[in-house]
Amino acid sequence: QVQLQESGPGLVKPSQTLSLTCTVSRGSLTAAFYYWSWIRQPPGKGLEWMGAIDYSGSTYYNPSLKSRTSISRDTSKKQFTLQLNSVTPEDTAVYYCARTLDLSKATMTSPNRDWGQGTQVTVSS
Repeated sequence: QVQLQESGPGLVKPSQTLSLTCTVSRGSLTAAFYYWSWIRQPPGKGLEWMGAIDYSGSTYYNPSLKSRTSISRDTSKKQFTLQLNSVTPEDTAVYYCARTLDLSKATMTSPNRDWGQGTQVTVSS
């Protein structure tokens, strides 16, 4: 069973760049036909898909976040990363990484065992 673990700073200052890493074990970032996504949940709100990188290295982004988001991967380290630029307090959320076979809203709002446990990120000065 694949395991995913998010890591990164728990506190980021406004206007800075948030960087998170997802480390994958018992799975491969190049295994067809998986997507590797970042999803977040602000306090009191629903899950929001941010973007994904697929098995071939192609990237996909939520249009509402595309201008501030970048997702990349290091297959040798079995990691993929999220960078979110120019953060504001509204970016405070629990951030999850996940492996899925599609990018539908239903899939991105249904946590399962192919998701990491999540990491809390607070944006505050």
